Amino acid sequence: MAQSAVLTDSGPKAGRNFSRVQEIIKDYGATESALIPILQKVQDEYRYLPEEILTFVATALDIPPATVYGVATFYAQFSLEPKGKHIIKCCDGTACHVRKNQTIINAIEQRLNLSDGRQTTDDHRFTFEIVSCIGACALAPAVVIDGRVYGQTTPERIVAAIDEIEEADKAEAAQ
Repeated sequence: MAQSAVLTDSGPKAGRNFSRVQEIIKDYGATESALIPILQKVQDEYRYLPEEILTFVATALDIPPATVYGVATFYAQFSLEPKGKHIIKCCDGTACHVRKNQTIINAIEQRLNLSDGRQTTDDHRFTFEIVSCIGACALAPAVVIDGRVYGQTTPERIVAAIDEIEEADKAEAAQ
């Protein structure tokens, strides 16, 4: 690992702890070939890729920051914006579109109070994305919530699933 990679952070976002990022880099090795798995693990930790961490990773791997940023923006799996604890993906592929997924999209946006193109709720509990295809055309219209596929779904079923998640979160917080 490059010497500067062990420095503590400073600047406008001082206070962010890079020790976890250092552990991730150590686990995967400080090589350019480990960049994608490192970014995947970092995103698992933070639910997105903060700019200062991208710069830190570039320094630690001794590669240009533009390379790290290029990878982070090229792959759809990476996000530079904070995401919610729960990820909801509504398929907008041809089969889902034809089977009236717009009613599901409208119900989710209304239930989560998302408007004006916002994807993440103010409390960062939910992120809602409309994706090109989830590969479940036979189940159209389909929605994925936290990796679970809801096939041949309805607006009511998806709103009920969101309600269940919120109840489970409340019960977990009460413990």
